[in-house]
Amino acid sequence: MTKYLLLKHYRGAPAGVNDAPMEEWTPEEITAHVAYMRDFAARLEGTGEFVDGQALAPEGTFVRYDGPGRPPVTDGPFAETKDLIAGWMVIDVDTYDRALELAGELSAAPGKDGLPIHEWLELRPFLTEPPTVTE
Repeated sequence: MTKYLLLKHYRGAPAGVNDAPMEEWTPEEITAHVAYMRDFAARLEGTGEFVDGQALAPEGTFVRYDGPGRPPVTDGPFAETKDLIAGWMVIDVDTYDRALELAGELSAAPGKDGLPIHEWLELRPFLTEPPTVTE
């Protein structure tokens, strides 16, 4: 089995078909979206294909090492993951085709007016072994 990351974006991916920002959704539409995500994860837990999934708050800060006791903190001006990454799900599946199938299904989560959002998800396999360099 191979683990894949299904990465949900706030921005940075092509626009979905039903591309209304969540701020424009009704509370009932948000509830339906979250329920879809939870039901999807629960079903994959039942098949043994769910590993983890989290939604992320929009807040975040970039930090890097800049010498002892001096981690600089910045909030821009470059694109930051808090602006891009909405959340993720990790799945563990037998084939790439199964990963594509699940990503497509997750993309159909309901959004504005209860219609599927058709959002783009980034599907990335986990690196299982470091590449071997031979000369």
